[in-house]
Amino acid sequence: MPTAERAAPLAETEAAALFADLADHSALVLAVSGGPDSTALLVLAARWRASVTHGPALVAVTVDHGLRPESAREAVAVKRLAASLGVPHRTLHWTGQKPVTGLPESARAARYRLLAAAAHEAGARAVLTAHTRDDQAETVLMRMARGSGPAGLAGMARVSPRRASGGGDMTLIRPFLDVPKARLVATLEASGIAFADDPSNRDPRFTRARLRALLPALAAEGLDAGRLATLARRLARAEAALEAAVDAAFSRLRLESSLEQQVVLDACGFAALPAEIALRLLGRTIARSGDEGLVELGKLESLFAALVGAIHRNDPGRRFRRTLAGALVTGDAHRLVVERAPARRRRIEASQARRAPTMAWEASLRDASIVKEINLIPLADGPGGPTLAEGKSRPPRIASAILTAGSPARRKGRQ
Repeated sequence: MPTAERAAPLAETEAAALFADLADHSALVLAVSGGPDSTALLVLAARWRASVTHGPALVAVTVDHGLRPESAREAVAVKRLAASLGVPHRTLHWTGQKPVTGLPESARAARYRLLAAAAHEAGARAVLTAHTRDDQAETVLMRMARGSGPAGLAGMARVSPRRASGGGDMTLIRPFLDVPKARLVATLEASGIAFADDPSNRDPRFTRARLRALLPALAAEGLDAGRLATLARRLARAEAALEAAVDAAFSRLRLESSLEQQVVLDACGFAALPAEIALRLLGRTIARSGDEGLVELGKLESLFAALVGAIHRNDPGRRFRRTLAGALVTGDAHRLVVERAPARRRRIEASQARRAPTMAWEASLRDASIVKEINLIPLADGPGGPTLAEGKSRPPRIASAILTAGSPARRKGRQ
């Protein structure tokens, strides 16, 4: 490690403070790969548990993805270290064929699925991961690169509920999120504890590894991990305020409806909201009424602009009608209605989207309507396009949504 990165080991009191709020858990699963960060998690959590009279049972879990020949040996090393600390250990394997593309995302989904299963078997409500301040900085940079909004740039939260791919709820807790990686390494070195080195962390094929390589140059310009983590904290604070404003707007503008799955809002009040609050409110109602998860932020922004324009035009002879993420959005100058899109309509729109590139009238409708297929939207902390609620707990892959206005003739027939 370069001299410039050397740091002081964590003091015993500092380490204990990182776990103090977890004492009331009955059990905790520790995600330990064998690298420096997760090895420090195992060591420091075990020391903390040994120092308190009452506390949770600890279970260390290593997920062997089977992607490197060294991984099995590293899992055995973790097992030995856990045994020396008095912590039970399990090794879980990601089996089956591995994808050619999107490997980091698939591996992460598999890891969390296996960790959720291990937590369920151990009777644990939470899984502890070893994400550090450096990881937070890399996450913020990744989301900057793909144009995330405030929710995405708020980065990872210390505590976040999560549903793993394939089902299984759990809470992720990141006790090291404000701790520099260098201090964890220094803590292990001071105790003479070995750890593994995963070369994939430096593989330029992966976005995070490429951004990690840029961090020293950015730090030289003042944009170091600490500054990026501070940005994330401030945006998380702003994000909480925005969500509170959306709650208030929803309560104020919601109108009575006889249908349980239908959300009806005062259109005039909606159009008068600050754009960010109205956009989030629209996204929230679509997520509530639709069945395809949250849509990519850019697609939601397009729908929002068209909706607000239609409300302001106040044309009695035209009624706004679009679908997005399995939800049907209709509105006029008085009422905005969001509800589940009819299944037949969703099938027709999916067929239109597949045929759209070959339709001769597509160019002539460019300004009047949109027929476009939205790509699969990954998790907030993976590469790809940002979502409105990026950084929050969502399914790892959200199904495709269709945004369409149809042809002029069809629109006339619906009016």
